[in-house]
Amino acid sequence: MNGKDAINTPQVEAGDIGALTKLSAHTGDTLCDRDAPIQLPGIDFPNSVISYAIRSTREGDDEKLMTSLTRMSEEDPTFRIERNDVTKQLLISGLGDLHININRERMADKFGVETELSPPKVPYRETIRRRVQGIQGRHKRQSGGRGQFGDVTINLLPLQRGEGFEFVNNIVGGAIPRNYIPAVEKGVRERMDRGLLAEFPIVDIQIDLYDGKFHPVDSSDMAFQIAGSIAFSAAAEQADPCLLEPVMSVAITVPEQFMGSIIGDLNGRRGQVMGVEQNGRKQVIQANVPLSEMLRYSIDLKSMTSARGNFTMEFSHYEIAPDDVAQKVIAESKTEEEE
Repeated sequence: MNGKDAINTPQVEAGDIGALTKLSAHTGDTLCDRDAPIQLPGIDFPNSVISYAIRSTREGDDEKLMTSLTRMSEEDPTFRIERNDVTKQLLISGLGDLHININRERMADKFGVETELSPPKVPYRETIRRRVQGIQGRHKRQSGGRGQFGDVTINLLPLQRGEGFEFVNNIVGGAIPRNYIPAVEKGVRERMDRGLLAEFPIVDIQIDLYDGKFHPVDSSDMAFQIAGSIAFSAAAEQADPCLLEPVMSVAITVPEQFMGSIIGDLNGRRGQVMGVEQNGRKQVIQANVPLSEMLRYSIDLKSMTSARGNFTMEFSHYEIAPDDVAQKVIAESKTEEEE
């Protein structure tokens, strides 16, 4: 390339910069001779450190927004997009505010998509802390003609963190016909997705379905689905429900003179320092910190270290949120629901 003029060339050797049209390739791919294939080592891109929820400012631009974001992320592997199924937000992540804003300007210039950003919602979860037994859920409706009838009895148990969901069918003697069992599980799963405290999904539980009743005419999949949902709601309310917050594994690299202020700041963010190791003239602080405390950390770290510090962050695990944090999240959820 010579400015905007293309000069045809029979070959491009290592070290040369050339341009190809209609090439299906991505950053990090290796171009080589078909008869002498070779693949160079991939590029170890840094993890994103800041995220925002993004939306188009004009109605009807959602498809253009997704197309432009996809193109931008293909060109720049450090610019990531994600649809969060829990918060229902479209998220973009990058290496800093400047990185994010430059890509937004490029989207506006290249694709004509104007956007606005907002802080991302934290994808909390909910769970239970106590076992409850013998909880009944009954759905019975008679409105002329064929009615609806489903009756189930369950036990609800907490599981270890990260084990997800387990549905155990312990029905014996045909108390509930086998073909209705999947409907009970479906009703439970759908109710779990809506949460109890702040409408976040419920995780790490086991349902033990062990008894029930049916009607040869009025029972149906829908009736048992509703009965399963009713039983689960009643059981979960008695099982000491609580909020889980995501905790991130963070590695912060700073000059030694900033260590004290950084560790003090982490303690103020409810962080737990796991260790410190030396890397050349700098110190690397390993810590676990709740995600809710890290949403603007790239800006704060830049301020605390005069732009001489950097960090990486990745998801570690979920743990029970403190009562004051949980109450605040639940109150915010109720306010949003009312609005």
